[in-house]
Amino acid sequence: MAVDLSNTLIVAISATALFDLDESERYREQLIEQDPLTAAQRFREYMQERENDSLEIGAGFPLIQALLNLNNCGQQAEEGYQNKAPLVEVVIVSKSCPETGIRVLNAIRKRGLCITRSAFISGSKVADYIADFKVDLFLTTNREDAQSVADAEICACAILDATPVNTFDLDTDQLRIAFDGDAVLFDDSGELLYKQKGLKAFHDREAKMTDLPIEKGPYADLLIKLSLLQDRLPPTEDFQPIQIALVTARNAPADLRAIKTLREWGVSVDMAFFLGGLEKTSVLKTFAPHIFFDDSVQHIEAARNYVPTALVPYHSTSKLYNHTWTPRAKRSV
Repeated sequence: MAVDLSNTLIVAISATALFDLDESERYREQLIEQDPLTAAQRFREYMQERENDSLEIGAGFPLIQALLNLNNCGQQAEEGYQNKAPLVEVVIVSKSCPETGIRVLNAIRKRGLCITRSAFISGSKVADYIADFKVDLFLTTNREDAQSVADAEICACAILDATPVNTFDLDTDQLRIAFDGDAVLFDDSGELLYKQKGLKAFHDREAKMTDLPIEKGPYADLLIKLSLLQDRLPPTEDFQPIQIALVTARNAPADLRAIKTLREWGVSVDMAFFLGGLEKTSVLKTFAPHIFFDDSVQHIEAARNYVPTALVPYHSTSKLYNHTWTPRAKRSV
């Protein structure tokens, strides 16, 4: 019988975002440089010899662990949970072939992650299969894959910094996610106006449109689905399973419109920081999110050494597209 996952948050993540595979990727690149014709077979042999070796965690690991832990909270909160779909489903999507993926699957089991779905697509286009899995969020260290998903408007997607930061220090009992506003939760019209005509023009428009909801951005539906999860996991007296923060460069008079927009969507974030152009890093260090989503190169660069960061790519037809940042790593598996 097919499982109804319509109310399940489905997150797809690349193997390189979940685990640190830099060493094997460097070796693969060396093999290709030495002899492209034999590289694939030699790499399969290399991975087979190491398929039972442990893998260190990657930048996305704490987020995935915290997401999956919500299923334990749901089991306690919802009567008859065992007969229902999980609150969260995680899918591994890798451009490796199935044989070389055994090491990743073994690492998932060793780490105790309840991940039962995977796709090893041997270099095929990721975007096609992301759509097949009905994904709400796709995380990858590969810029090209993220861009193809963003352009297809399949789901929210982001490019993770491949270098794990602060991952061992993050507790996973409570899920904490931080979102930027414009061009992430909200559409990119405000960001574009600011870049084209400056802060005064942006503030003047926002003051006139205070009661008019902002159009949805690429992460709006993800936020709404997270909010629905919060409703299914009500906080106890001393514990809240999910905390969501809006961390934005907006400030008065543009703050009211943001709050009213979220209310229009039926969403109430736990925290909102209207920083007015101040550096976001201090607030993020205090909030300690499992992931911070932002479209700004400047804010990603500042925060990446303290919290796991994820760059939200612009659609390639957007006038903001030329502001896209090229991340440190472009791993593909």
